[in-house]
Amino acid sequence: MFTSVLLDATLQTGDYIGFTFFTGYMSMLAASIFFIVERGTVAEKWKTSLLVSALITFIAAVHYFYMRGVWLEKQISPTQFRYIDWTLTVPLMCVEYYLILKPAGASAGMLVRLILASLLMLVAGYIGEAVDMSNNILWGVISTVGWAVIIYEIYFGEAAKLAKASNNPIVQKGYNVLRWFTLVGWAIYPIGYMMLPGNLLHGLVEGHDFSKSSPVDLAYNIADAINKIGFGLVIYSIAKGATAEEKTMTVARA
Repeated sequence: MFTSVLLDATLQTGDYIGFTFFTGYMSMLAASIFFIVERGTVAEKWKTSLLVSALITFIAAVHYFYMRGVWLEKQISPTQFRYIDWTLTVPLMCVEYYLILKPAGASAGMLVRLILASLLMLVAGYIGEAVDMSNNILWGVISTVGWAVIIYEIYFGEAAKLAKASNNPIVQKGYNVLRWFTLVGWAIYPIGYMMLPGNLLHGLVEGHDFSKSSPVDLAYNIADAINKIGFGLVIYSIAKGATAEEKTMTVARA
């Protein structure tokens, strides 16, 4: 199916949603290559963090490759592919919090809480968007509870306390940027979700043919590229900065 799409279908002029599927695929693939190549330039303890960053963008790139095929062939929202992508990549983004705080004593319990909260957020969101759409407000509220647990953990919970107690200013600064991505960047998704028919912000797009295209896809595509690539770049910045600092300290001791 997708082979014929690539051969026969073309991106039409004015198809801004299709444009973001293409740019999302290419930018996240490029980011994956960048993180893999740069993995060799950081200290050993940061290599896993960059590998996870590469996995996040690579998984997203593969799914965007298929999602753009669905869009080109049928001009419909590839909801299932999108949630499969998120179910894999969002927990990995939670793993990144654990990895950068592990030297400061992050516990397995913190990691479990973050992953379970992310899965609650995603499963409830999928049910509301694709299974029980007549109750999408209720499922949206449940999904928001999962997001709120993550926000609490990174701003007030164990993760926040460990970051504050860390004696590494590079990690502290990077951690603060990461949680801004989670607070502000991830907020784009519920805004898109609330534009669905029957939801709170649907009035903003009322009259739009949601059976064919959706402003929700535009919001999701832009958010994915910003959040996943941006998240990885912050991890990269932490890894490079910490590596440079360690080399400086090693030279000074010598």
